[in-house]
Amino acid sequence: MVIMLGILCSACSVTRKLSEGEYFLQRVKIEDDKEVPRKERITAYTLEQYVRQTPNKRFLGTNFYVWAHNLANPHKNNWWNNVKRKIGEEPVLLDMSLTKRSAQNLQTYMDSRGYYSSSVSYEVDTTRRPKRAYVTYRTHQGEPYRIGSVSYDFRDRQLAPIIESDTAKSLLKVGNVFDIPTLDKERERITKYLNNRGFYNFSINNIEYRVDTMGGNRTAKVRMIIKRNITGYDERGRAITDNNHIFRVGEINVLTDYDPAIAENEYKTSLIDTTYYNGINIISQGKPNVRPVVMHSAIPLTPNTIYDASLIERTYSELMSLGYFKSARITFEELPDSLSTYTHYAGEGRKPYDPATYENIKERYLRCNILCSPTLKQGYNIELEGSTTSSFYGLSATVGYQNRNLFRGLEMLNASLTLGYEYMKGKHVARRRANEVGVAVGMQFPRFIAPFHISTRNINMPRTKLELSFNYQDRPYYRRDLSRMTWTYSWRSLNGRYHYQLRPVDLNWINVGYIDNNFFSSLENEYLRQSYLTQAIVGLSASYTYNNQNKNIGGNATLLRANFESAGNLLNLVESVFSDKTANGTYEILGVKYSQYVRGDVSLSRKIMLGERAAIAGRIFAGVGVPYGNSSALPFDRLFYVGGSNSMRGWTPRTLGPGNTPAQNTPYPVQMGDMRLEANLEFRFPIWGMFNGATFFDLGNVWYLGNDRLDVPSDGIFRWKDFYKQLGFNTGLGLRVDIKFVILRLDWGVQLHNPNLPESQRWIDTFRWKNTALNFGVGYPF
Repeated sequence: MVIMLGILCSACSVTRKLSEGEYFLQRVKIEDDKEVPRKERITAYTLEQYVRQTPNKRFLGTNFYVWAHNLANPHKNNWWNNVKRKIGEEPVLLDMSLTKRSAQNLQTYMDSRGYYSSSVSYEVDTTRRPKRAYVTYRTHQGEPYRIGSVSYDFRDRQLAPIIESDTAKSLLKVGNVFDIPTLDKERERITKYLNNRGFYNFSINNIEYRVDTMGGNRTAKVRMIIKRNITGYDERGRAITDNNHIFRVGEINVLTDYDPAIAENEYKTSLIDTTYYNGINIISQGKPNVRPVVMHSAIPLTPNTIYDASLIERTYSELMSLGYFKSARITFEELPDSLSTYTHYAGEGRKPYDPATYENIKERYLRCNILCSPTLKQGYNIELEGSTTSSFYGLSATVGYQNRNLFRGLEMLNASLTLGYEYMKGKHVARRRANEVGVAVGMQFPRFIAPFHISTRNINMPRTKLELSFNYQDRPYYRRDLSRMTWTYSWRSLNGRYHYQLRPVDLNWINVGYIDNNFFSSLENEYLRQSYLTQAIVGLSASYTYNNQNKNIGGNATLLRANFESAGNLLNLVESVFSDKTANGTYEILGVKYSQYVRGDVSLSRKIMLGERAAIAGRIFAGVGVPYGNSSALPFDRLFYVGGSNSMRGWTPRTLGPGNTPAQNTPYPVQMGDMRLEANLEFRFPIWGMFNGATFFDLGNVWYLGNDRLDVPSDGIFRWKDFYKQLGFNTGLGLRVDIKFVILRLDWGVQLHNPNLPESQRWIDTFRWKNTALNFGVGYPF
């Protein structure tokens, strides 16, 4: 109520304290040049960053922050007035000198983009509303200068054949707009190209341009000058230059317990023990805290190989991904010529260039120092998750423990304990409480562990993980325990965007110790009853992830996840040869029926930034599981469901679907299916400081596929002609609290269309609390 009152008051009080001739800057608008083709147009969004004076940020379309600041008494400096100042913002008043400078900035930027006949005009409107100013900038790009020709002047003639062989990838094309930022990007591209081929000292300063625009016809003749390397200065201060050299990595020193508070040279002189392993020197005080063979496998550098900047980046990424080092730094020292003679290391000495192209280029050597600072060996974490509706709420907590470098091989031990509690508030529920306890222990190794040798020197971030878990569930109408063991291999692509996982061993044992007969009989179809039986799952699984967020941090991003699982096939082949079926017509292992099925799902997410902090995010999800052979139904834990903090947020988990079957008449939610389709759209926006908001829309449902062996409700079976009528719709609002290392999220979802209600009541036009859900989560939903 206080906030709503403040919003109303802010509409009329922000100008109350202004003096004569002062104007509150209400709005700044940039009108870009619509006469320029869209491909070459400089948009208003691009130009915004060059405006020197911008209005105060707004909340729900009002000047709430200015109003909050004005509430503070300027003559008092107590805590309450300081809170008002911290929440609010000092009003931005029109400054004509900054307005003129902004117009100059806009024109200067357009000049840098090749539009030398550009112009900027501005208009200041102070009559629309009293004491308020509306500033509009109008840009005119005019005709651009275009690149008429591109030529090269090689002051270092040795680089001519190298750079000329790569001109097909040049960003400078004849006919393109003469764009200074593009010229800078071309310098960066060539520099990176040479840095990855041994030219350690080459930098963007070795490239300069000479541009001739006097030829007329709005064309620019671009001449790129490739300069020699400056090695020093003579007694008169004149630069001494030499041709650029190719560098090899001659010596690799690794410090695994480096203290950044101590100078590097001082630290190295205090260490007296050096362990040599396959070309790498492990320098330490006493016994190394990490086994040399492990460090060697994590460092893709090899003595006597050509310097490659991309390998340096990969080495840093590999070291930081191990989870043991809190920081890593890689430095290089040029070795004097007298120390530049090294015996070729009898390992992987790669030479990434054609000798004929690089002939007569002098080679020199570098000393590589890799300085690694270990983090705390042990760590702890706590995670909370909760959800609630008018008839149900739940809360779970997970306490985790990590032990790094357990056996001096950078192993990572993870152990966690999960406690869950759920309470049902229905009037006719005999047992209201449900409890859950889970324990998981995992050991991760920074390499592939297999019966045969697998070289990982050319594989990015290879990992092997063994995980054991046990979960006990005491529900109101059944009790069961789930045991699982997995053996997982994982690795990434060199650019870090692709992540692969393969689980050749994925064992699950599901034991149903007790089930209430009344509850079991209340399940309205045989398919769901089969999912509750004791069974074993013996199979393999794999997953693939594509994520380009690291390519453009803080910008647009795409995330693709795909999972596949197959169970019981190998076991069924063996059983069919050596065993007989039971009286129920199925095979068993250790007296328990095992499951046979295939299951897969795909999720595609896309985030599009709208300014610095606002964004639109969307996701499409599709998944399906098919039981066959030894199974007539998917196991309970392999069924799909929607609802909760990361899915259909107008429902709690397992309370929507399948199809438009009537809501299940069970005391515990069990609305699941063989197939799931879902789409989500979310608008994310800043509120104040660490607080961010979101408004979202979700649609989706789950369905059965149907089979000949079990009866399932016909209105719960997926059919192409009807599925769109069976989708659930919800909207809602969310609050996100960004506390740097984690994002806490609270989403309130409101149902719009519930396919499980009677047909005449499915579209919900009357607000009721029972048609809403409040979900708490950690991190973004997708």
